[in-house]
Amino acid sequence: MNLFSRSTPRRAVPNAAPAVPPTRATSAGAVALPDPDLAALTGEWIVDPAHSRIGFSVRHAMVTTVRGAFAEFQSRLYFDGRDPRRSRAEVLLSTASVQTGVEQRDDHLMGRDFLDARTYPHIRFASTAVEVVGTDVYRMTGDLTIRDITRPVILDLTYIGQVTDPFGYQRAGFDGTTTINRSEWGLTYNARLAEGGALVSEKVRLQFDIAAIRTAPAF
Repeated sequence: MNLFSRSTPRRAVPNAAPAVPPTRATSAGAVALPDPDLAALTGEWIVDPAHSRIGFSVRHAMVTTVRGAFAEFQSRLYFDGRDPRRSRAEVLLSTASVQTGVEQRDDHLMGRDFLDARTYPHIRFASTAVEVVGTDVYRMTGDLTIRDITRPVILDLTYIGQVTDPFGYQRAGFDGTTTINRSEWGLTYNARLAEGGALVSEKVRLQFDIAAIRTAPAF
């Protein structure tokens, strides 16, 4: 599967019955009963840009919150419902597509004080491990690269559910969040307020509202 393909995926082909039934881990670490519905999701997926949001929020001037998102991104996902620990994800964001609703602020974010989009056109997340932490709750560890600096992050994910839409495409929903310290990725802009606080907080909350579409096998 081409990571950079944004063409419309082919309609899902029903999966054969899995040879190994899926299991879910409870909070106590015990193994629960198999869930055939989860196993049926095993396969390749992409994030649907038209129905997903990969965004962020950050405290501004200590009293308000600015929210933004990346309008352009590419992805490839693999979900293993029989053993979610084998799932993986890769997402590539275009830094020049950042949008906060204010053009002047967007230009500042794309400039050298922050993302430096001309020099570093992409932000990349690539998973390295997945842990089941509860019913429909996962913890995905991965490498986040911003401005050519790569550091590990932990993403908390919740599985929302799955449907087949009127056009025959199988869709699944996930919500994910993590909080990073932007200075650890070289985003060190640090204008100060007269009262002594920071104009822009170093803590940035990343938000993943994902609608994924099943694609034809390619891994």
